[in-house]
Amino acid sequence: MQTNSAILIESKKVFIKDEIPAPIVKRFLDYLFNECGLAGSTVTAYKCDLAEWWEHLIDREVMPSEISMEDVQTHLIALQQRGLSVSSIARHLATVKVFLRFLNTERILQRDVASLIESPKRWQTIPDVIREEPVVAILEAPDPAGEFYLRDRALLELLYATGMRVSEVVDLTLDQINLKLGYIRCIGKGRKERIIPVGKKAIEAVQKYLDVLRDRLLGDHYSSAIFLSRTGRPLDRTNMWRLVKKYAKQAGIHEKVSPHTLRHCFATHMLAGGADLRIVQELLGHADVTTTQIYTHVDESQLKRVHQRFHPRP
Repeated sequence: MQTNSAILIESKKVFIKDEIPAPIVKRFLDYLFNECGLAGSTVTAYKCDLAEWWEHLIDREVMPSEISMEDVQTHLIALQQRGLSVSSIARHLATVKVFLRFLNTERILQRDVASLIESPKRWQTIPDVIREEPVVAILEAPDPAGEFYLRDRALLELLYATGMRVSEVVDLTLDQINLKLGYIRCIGKGRKERIIPVGKKAIEAVQKYLDVLRDRLLGDHYSSAIFLSRTGRPLDRTNMWRLVKKYAKQAGIHEKVSPHTLRHCFATHMLAGGADLRIVQELLGHADVTTTQIYTHVDESQLKRVHQRFHPRP
């Protein structure tokens, strides 16, 4: 009796949709993590995108060794018909391309099919940024009488002081931070290491949290993670997002705010204060300076001030 699994039997090979990742997919994910050095969260994102691509192949009854450019194109069209944004489709295509190159390297696929397909063009969007005053309001939003005040204040201060990605803060361990010297050894994308200076206010907030609250949260557990939940386990990405949104709401900020917003603010405010673009690139961990250049935009009030100051008839 046929189950709800989509089973394709061809040349004595069986592919079962319910068992993703299939052996070749699992080898690919292991390759990304162990050989390419991608972060666990990045590999998870690849796995999610790859699950849809794998399902597409099963529905079309296509073996990995038989994948053609048409298969890739029909997958992209299906994603577009679902209403996905151009950036989401581009991300899916990037996943498919890396996977097909892996198949080609493993000699499962005779040629790198995806290299013949251009990625969809994306508009360069200006990141969501709020002014310094609202950022300060968010940092000061935690209630000093609250049970997790020291942790939450330290977390917010560190996000804004360093511009770290939320995944980097989640993975931050005690041996990566030196509060006496005022720096963090951050392990970023591709396990690339960079050194980030930490400001005085963030140092004070983190030190107080470590001295007073962290051991109490840790209890009988063991963890090298700096930021812990009420159960003593490492604080995850979802909870960090919730905390930032919670304090933005308490601060009366109506704009969309997330941990990444604080990263955007860090970069924008640094550049507005006169920081060198290359220095900000290094602090953010960007491989290409063009990625950092999106933060060189100016806001409307600055445009107005410049116009009034320099135009002969303001």
